[in-house]
Amino acid sequence: MAVTPTVAKGAPGIPARWTSSAKSGVGTALSARSPLWFTTSHGILNEIYYPRLDSACTRDLGLIVTGPGGYFSEEKRDAAHAAEPFEDGTPGYRLMNTASDGAYKIEKRIVTDSKRPVLLQETSFTAIKGQAADYRVYALLAPHLVNAGMGNTAWIGEHKGERLLFATGRGVSLALASSLPWGACSAGYVGFSDGWRQLHDSGALDPSCHTAEDGNVALTGEIGFSAGKTVALLALGFGASPQEAADLALASL
Repeated sequence: MAVTPTVAKGAPGIPARWTSSAKSGVGTALSARSPLWFTTSHGILNEIYYPRLDSACTRDLGLIVTGPGGYFSEEKRDAAHAAEPFEDGTPGYRLMNTASDGAYKIEKRIVTDSKRPVLLQETSFTAIKGQAADYRVYALLAPHLVNAGMGNTAWIGEHKGERLLFATGRGVSLALASSLPWGACSAGYVGFSDGWRQLHDSGALDPSCHTAEDGNVALTGEIGFSAGKTVALLALGFGASPQEAADLALASL
């Protein structure tokens, strides 16, 4: 597994915080082979628990949209949100987010893989103003492994020829894979060199930020949407090692 050694600036990041307690959904798997639980609010995934219900491993996983003229929109803050279960009694959700300025629409289907500890998010992006090619869509993941926002390490790496976003801390690792190839990616310290800060300030990710060690870290990756590919499946795998998490995530795609 190759790891780029370039470390981001701003260690260890700002003090870590958890997200809102106002949840719109709670889900889990129907199989013991997938010890995952998750929550949603404000149109995005919040805490994902693994391997027990008392062990939160993420703060949140959301999307950022950029476009011409310095356009920047974060779906959890800059969109109207709607959520519904697939059907009554099913522990999976459909989330619909429409930009407050009417520029785009995002639809997600979120469920756990019943065969392995992997959270699946099918994501579609539709441009309402302009063309889809005018926009870039980024996944922004905040690892808080084993109930802690500090002391995590994140990096961009490869596993079995595939590019993934990794994090590890306190004996648990995660790996985020995409069915569409990742474009630009970064790992940084929250508040200083994370993807949100880079995209907000410059409209692009810094290619030198590929590792952030022992801090409050965030991972960002551009989803490879194109004119003919408007749906992506994100697979977030969990395991005792980065290799195990990556194997599981890739097996679910």
